[in-house]
Amino acid sequence: MAKSLANYPESYYTASATLPPAAPPLRGSATADVCVVGGGYSGCSAALSLAERGYRVAVLEAERVAWGASGRNGGQALAGVACGQPKIEKLLGVAAARAVWEVSIEGQKLLRHRIARHAIDCDWVDGHLQVADKPRQVVELAQAQEELQSLGYPATQFLGREELGAVLATSRYLAGLYDPHSGHLHPLRYALGLARAASDAGAVFHEHTRALDFSVTALGVRVRTDAQGTAGELNCRHLLLAGNLQAGRLAPRLARKIMPVGSFIIATEPLGASRARALIANNAAVADLNWIIDYYRRSADHRLLFGGRVSYSGLGGFEAVPATRARMLRVFPQLTGTRIDYHWGGMIDITMNRAPHFGRLHPNVWFLQGFSGHGVALSGMAGVLAAEAIAGVSERFDLFARIPHRDFPGGALLRRPVLVLAMLWFRLRDLL
Repeated sequence: MAKSLANYPESYYTASATLPPAAPPLRGSATADVCVVGGGYSGCSAALSLAERGYRVAVLEAERVAWGASGRNGGQALAGVACGQPKIEKLLGVAAARAVWEVSIEGQKLLRHRIARHAIDCDWVDGHLQVADKPRQVVELAQAQEELQSLGYPATQFLGREELGAVLATSRYLAGLYDPHSGHLHPLRYALGLARAASDAGAVFHEHTRALDFSVTALGVRVRTDAQGTAGELNCRHLLLAGNLQAGRLAPRLARKIMPVGSFIIATEPLGASRARALIANNAAVADLNWIIDYYRRSADHRLLFGGRVSYSGLGGFEAVPATRARMLRVFPQLTGTRIDYHWGGMIDITMNRAPHFGRLHPNVWFLQGFSGHGVALSGMAGVLAAEAIAGVSERFDLFARIPHRDFPGGALLRRPVLVLAMLWFRLRDLL
């Protein structure tokens, strides 16, 4: 989308948030104990945790705080990791996988705690609903509930077709699994609140400041920057790369581990309270179990926000709005004729195994990336783990750093066509 608002891409989120003035860019030379590159959830969380520990923190953001995925996502805050607990058990073993799970649960609690402690007005709502539109997925939901029970997760509710029909005004689904402990929020307002909390704790933000490269020196790390054509330099003891897709520009070896995938969201006109409530009676966020998922929820002002229609090709030539609208009408045909007021998209950083990718490039250079579309809650904990590690307590960070990751095949030129071919298989599977 070509338009922007206060240097943010146009979306329902920017239209319904109070956008602060831009933080001053970095010009000249500055010093800090820790430089955080990236002003999204994980970067702001790390900055807040480090500042609360007494570190001098500088956050470099090439655009605006939460300009990327943290300010554009579907707003669903979930337990676990994107690849699922069984995959983590295969990668790490049962005991370590259980520790990863516990970190994710702490992430849910941390998110709620920070919203309350810092009075972040982000329209938090409890409740998430996974839905099945194929018989095999009904079995998958039942297995997921058993898995959650084995992990000691608080009670979830399995909904058969009739029960689900009382919650969702659609005949598309066969069953659902309701989780009252996950939920959804306004992602941009949450991110801005997190950044404000970090700033209040002492972190210094520099927006419109792109990190160009870094070098490890005898005294720490030197980061070269560009602020709208003006060169700068930040000298620090520790560097945390928390820019996800942007981190690969600073460290090419990180770029090989992730693939940018486009996802798109539309927002209807205001439907009115009664009509919106009729669509999703319990106001949960909803997502199906397909590889190319539909995800949707009600907004605080009674719109339907509907996302999906991912793009693995990296091309923007197809009509995202009609395609996403068509998917919405397959779920809620009663919305035919409803006006679409906003539409936007963004890139998700996925890893080959869909597990998060944390680690070190040097003893004092750390990175966080690869949340694979499952980062609203986990990214907050990622920032906490990075702050712990920088402070010298790295057991939990190292646990995640042990997750093995492979490069995407095909190199820079061929990896996307290879991925597109692979996704065709999963798309065919969605149709069966």
